[in-house]
Amino acid sequence: MEKIIDIQHLSKTFGNNVVLKDIDFSVNKGEVVFIIGSSGSGKSTLLRCINLLEKPSGGKIIYKSENILDDKHDVREYRTKLGMVFQQFNLFNNHDVLGNCTVGQINVLKRSKEEAKKIAMKYLQVVGMDQYINAKPRQLSGGQKQRVAIARALCMEPEVMLFDEPTSALDPEMVGEVLKVMRDLAESGLTMLIVTHEMGFARDVADRVVFMDKGVIAEEGPPEQIFNNPKQERTREFLSRTLQQNPAYIPSDSSEAQKIVKAI
Repeated sequence: MEKIIDIQHLSKTFGNNVVLKDIDFSVNKGEVVFIIGSSGSGKSTLLRCINLLEKPSGGKIIYKSENILDDKHDVREYRTKLGMVFQQFNLFNNHDVLGNCTVGQINVLKRSKEEAKKIAMKYLQVVGMDQYINAKPRQLSGGQKQRVAIARALCMEPEVMLFDEPTSALDPEMVGEVLKVMRDLAESGLTMLIVTHEMGFARDVADRVVFMDKGVIAEEGPPEQIFNNPKQERTREFLSRTLQQNPAYIPSDSSEAQKIVKAI
């Protein structure tokens, strides 16, 4: 399979605090990869290093066979290939909902206003926000803001989508619809990298799961392996604690839930 992102010996420090240690990690084209782990394990920092919101302290990020950390690469051009859904929404407060979903298309992708509006309405309808196109972010709830943020990222139709807790602010009834959109994108060949604490979400959607602990990748593999037969004791401890504390994350199918609990 074609590697679309290949991370080699990546490290990140904040002062004396080492957040990422010698990370080797790749994502294949069309793959849906979930990153799980405790808070502070380096998951979100890894995501922010990949799209260069944080500058890595060392290592390489190979995108389409080129190291984008080289001085010769245009960071802004690289970022147009990545879609990012933030935990804190990061909407443009001076634009209404429709404007949030069209401004990037028009200014960056050079789409016409008509085409941008058509695509925006498509994705706003998917996330259940098409009735709020004239609302400003300040008029929306947290869950509504996140839905708009997801639609905005989808509108850019990037080659790689990065999600940092994409369902954390969504109403429960919206989660399934968003997952369907994400599945459809994955099937179309889009590469997706998703940070989440929701174990049921990761188990159901992932092609591969990466478990991070204290700034390193402790274990990775298909979801069946990670959730049913983890090799590392630290992975078993994390999953046991997470599933016990968050029963909503366990699949609704009781037999599947029992398999996970027994496995850990």
